[in-house]
Amino acid sequence: MQLKELLSDDDAVSPVIGVILMVAITVILAAVIATFVLGLGDQVSNTAPQASFSFDFDETGTSGHDITDDGSPDSGTLTVTHEGGDSIPASGISIIANPGDSAAGGSSGDVFTSGNDLSAGSSDTVLVDTDATIRVTYSDSNGGSSATLGTWEGPDA
Repeated sequence: MQLKELLSDDDAVSPVIGVILMVAITVILAAVIATFVLGLGDQVSNTAPQASFSFDFDETGTSGHDITDDGSPDSGTLTVTHEGGDSIPASGISIIANPGDSAAGGSSGDVFTSGNDLSAGSSDTVLVDTDATIRVTYSDSNGGSSATLGTWEGPDA
C-alpha cells in the first residue's frame, strides 16, 4: 500500500465543490429576481414616520354637555401634542375615535388637518367622551402605509 498515492488523490473534490457553488449561485439569483418581480424592495422605503404624542385631558373644559349620575361630566377636551420625532405632513394625520366614541373638532384651529407640517410642539384640541379611546394615525398620501402613532384611553374607558 502506497500512502503517498492516497494523500494526493483528490479527483472527486472539484466536481462536488462545483455543484455546491452552482446551487448557491442559482438560489441567490432567484432571490434577487423575486425581490424585483414582487416589488418587495419598494415597501422598505414606505415606512411610517417615527413620532411621539402626548395627551392632556381636561374634564372641566366643556360646557353644556351631559353630566353622569355621580355629577361628573361625561366629556371633556383632549389636547394632543406632537412631542418629538419626525416632522409629519398634517394631511396624513387623523385623530380617530373607536366606533361608538366621539371626537369632535377642537378649538385650536384644527392644526392636525391644516396644510402645515407637524413638528415638535404642534398641538390640537378635540372634544371627547370620558369613555372614549382615541388613536392618532398616519396614512401615507400615496396609500402605501398607515400606522398608529399614539393611543389614549379616557378615564372611564
